[in-house]
Amino acid sequence: MLEVITDAGPGWPENIDWAALAERAVRAALSQTPDGELIAKPVCVEVSIKLSDDAEIQQLNAAYRGKDRPTNVLSFPMIQPDLLPGIANTDDGEVLLGDIILACETCAREAGERGIALADHATHLIVHGTLHLLGHDHEDDGEAEAMEALEIGALETLGLPDPYGDRGHCDARPIDETGI
Repeated sequence: MLEVITDAGPGWPENIDWAALAERAVRAALSQTPDGELIAKPVCVEVSIKLSDDAEIQQLNAAYRGKDRPTNVLSFPMIQPDLLPGIANTDDGEVLLGDIILACETCAREAGERGIALADHATHLIVHGTLHLLGHDHEDDGEAEAMEALEIGALETLGLPDPYGDRGHCDARPIDETGI
């Protein structure tokens, strides 16, 4: 079972069902990994998503990553990836996979620069953040290529295009540094 808790702060358009979008994005990301089986088990897997602003995400980015500037998405895993296969045996039947936070102004600016809808860009960033919660990373070209393939597959299940198609190759620059 999957529970996605979404908190959309000021600035995020109210005409979009952010909770439904976030749940679809998390499910799509999970579906691309072996960890997707978790939501079929008798355990509640919870992901928390906060749609915030540049000021808050800049504070978090400075505190946790030593980078005093806003970024588009941050992920905070609550469980080590190597422990994921055993989480169905928790005492209370609930597992907090982690938190994902997005910055409205940065996401809106990036979406505008790419000529895509804010909802589509946010979907990509939630997929990306979910993969980080599952232990995927992009520290080197091999990791980046593997993670991007998962993102592309997840977005394809949602009917969204390859966000990396214009690059023609993968590189190890993180999504929050390239703004993708």
